[in-house]
Amino acid sequence: MIEAVDVEPRDGYRIWLRYSDGASGEVDLSDMAGRGVFKVWADRVFFEKVHVSDHGSIAWSDDIELCADALYMELTGKSAEELFPALGDRAVDA
Repeated sequence: MIEAVDVEPRDGYRIWLRYSDGASGEVDLSDMAGRGVFKVWADRVFFEKVHVSDHGSIAWSDDIELCADALYMELTGKSAEELFPALGDRAVDA
């Protein structure tokens, strides 16, 4: 299972991520900034508190988290079926 192991804030609303398989790079989150719960990112000090949570999500607080798997797919361009091969098996079984 691929897991997020490190995250760092970058300029704008970008974060740098590194995963257990060695994949790393930046993801632009600016499309979420200023919307809903992500309005708090306007406070740069808050945005810089990004971390990998105890359960593996990319988090800023207990209330603001992003799915590490979704960010991995965005970073690598891999599909859910590539990341979770069992998903494809279920489609065949249905």
